[in-house]
Amino acid sequence: MATTTPTTTGGADRARPATAGRPRGARPRARSRRRWGTTALAVAIVAVLLFPLYWMVNASLQPSAALLSIPPRWFPEDPTLDGYRAAVDTQGRHLLISLFVACGNVVLTLAVAAPLAWALARFRLRVGPVLLFALLIVQMVPGIVMANSLFALFNTVGLLNNTIGLMLAHSTLSVPFAAILLRAFMQDLPREITEAAAIDGAGQWRTFRSVVLPMSRNAVITAGLFAFLFSWADFLFAITMTTRDAITPVTVGIYRFIGANTTDWNAVMASAVLASIPAAVLLVLAQRYIAAGITGGAVKD
Repeated sequence: MATTTPTTTGGADRARPATAGRPRGARPRARSRRRWGTTALAVAIVAVLLFPLYWMVNASLQPSAALLSIPPRWFPEDPTLDGYRAAVDTQGRHLLISLFVACGNVVLTLAVAAPLAWALARFRLRVGPVLLFALLIVQMVPGIVMANSLFALFNTVGLLNNTIGLMLAHSTLSVPFAAILLRAFMQDLPREITEAAAIDGAGQWRTFRSVVLPMSRNAVITAGLFAFLFSWADFLFAITMTTRDAITPVTVGIYRFIGANTTDWNAVMASAVLASIPAAVLLVLAQRYIAAGITGGAVKD
């Protein structure tokens, strides 16, 4: 007996993939072109954002007369360090003052914000929600309002033209931010570890110092770095709280230097380069801690 096999050409056509007729490498090539296009766009955006930094370094290595030439010189043809010598002579003291004030602000911020954040994260305080709300509100107050208020207060207690006064003024910005950041991180710390420390006989302060702070290292470094940057880049508090050149931070020092040397642009740009180095170095060294401190907790589900 002869048997016949039914034909299912229609079903085969329906089962055939829609891309069967395309060349085998068409989709990878299209994906590769999109990737290269995205990379080129990102590089162009970064180049535009970094151009002012490049021009600052370029101008700091050229004589002042060369900066006024038309067309401008895109590269230092005859590099000179005269601008950096003038910057060190005029801004060296201001750089040291800014460094001292910024480091002092970091110590003050962490000394206040870390215990406060742990208390808000672990203990059921009646005033906890109110205090947290106050920390959020403080960050919304315009800086000029706080500067004027602190000026009147510091003038009364004798903290004007004083590095301690500058540290206290900067801490009004950095302490609320650091406390909120550290609280968010410490809330994710496992209670089992702190309870085990309590069973071993450790008190609250010993547990905080020996267990909580080491586990919160990434968040502490992040909070400290932001406190340093707040203080290092501050201009409003610095110009409000200082009237004497001997206690002037570098931001105000550069501002007044520009007013007195409007033609000495290579020295001005060299001062800006020197003022950018500490912040840039800290950001490079602490970038992995910053990423972990902002986005991560101690425990992953």
